[in-house]
Amino acid sequence: MKYLELEFHLAPYSKDAADLMMALATEAGLESYVDTDGGFNGYVQAALFDPGTLDAAIRDFPMEGVEITYHTREAEDRNWNETWEREGFEPVLVSDKIWVHGPRHTGLPPKEYDIVIDPHQAFGTGTHQTTCLMLERLLGTDLEGKEVLDAGCGTGVLGIFCAMKGARHVTGYDIDGWSVRNTMENMRLNGIRQGMEVVEGDSSILAGKGTFDLVLANINRNILLNDLPAFASAMRGGARLLLSGFYTADCGLLIQKAQSLGLSYTDRTERDGWASLQFIRQDS
Repeated sequence: MKYLELEFHLAPYSKDAADLMMALATEAGLESYVDTDGGFNGYVQAALFDPGTLDAAIRDFPMEGVEITYHTREAEDRNWNETWEREGFEPVLVSDKIWVHGPRHTGLPPKEYDIVIDPHQAFGTGTHQTTCLMLERLLGTDLEGKEVLDAGCGTGVLGIFCAMKGARHVTGYDIDGWSVRNTMENMRLNGIRQGMEVVEGDSSILAGKGTFDLVLANINRNILLNDLPAFASAMRGGARLLLSGFYTADCGLLIQKAQSLGLSYTDRTERDGWASLQFIRQDS
């Protein structure tokens, strides 16, 4: 997976300005950041980078008197999560009912659900607010016998949880080959040997896949806006769509787009500035 590293400089620098610029840069595809003196470095998959969106965000930056420049270079081709993979992540307890933890964590107090995730380079350990928001929603969702689509599956944590809760079949996909292989590994770690498949690709793989009772997508705002038509087409009457991966400020755009496709908005949940939305395709 090829990454680009973008080095941002802000003059004058302030934490508020840097945080705002990071939020805006996320809309251009950037997915992680490291603070530096006078700015920050951002990282983005080369195939997902939208320089036009980034340049427009800098041009229209809402804080007056702040000059923002950036330089782009190819990121070093190495495993950025190597140390984290070796040391693992701290166990996450969701709603006091779901453990999400690495293979090295044993002896945790028993809970209703126990999900083992060895993340490698894939996204979705349960440590991020959006993953927690999605798991909380799924905890209260009847999944028995349901057909589920996990779009941009990352580590597979959401699809694996659906399989644990009785979904009849889970289809996952991700554009990143690392994520596909990692999901397969995590399926084995959790004893998911049937009723779940994962393929490499984008939303175009949905052609010929039939329709689903539940569609999950924890992806950034721009990809969601682009893929919503494919999700809507893959939903049967009465199906639900759960979205996350974006800031609360992005909810209006996503709701408007989904409603234009015939989906009914039901509610949203929030955590630390991140949001989750739920929609239903009414029975036809």
